[in-house]
Amino acid sequence: MCGNENECLEVAVREDRVLARDSKEPRRSPLRFTAPVWTQFLRAVNQGALEGS
Repeated sequence: MCGNENECLEVAVREDRVLARDSKEPRRSPLRFTAPVWTQFLRAVNQGALEGS
């Protein structure tokens, strides 16, 4: 997922978890989300609920 060439998010699905990290910081541990929480996050993004946050 990329906003522009410098704002990318790497996402991996592992069993019942979704892992996400900033592509500019590959050595940092990824954030871990449950599938339902990740789905809620994507829904909020698609609805524009997080703009300006």
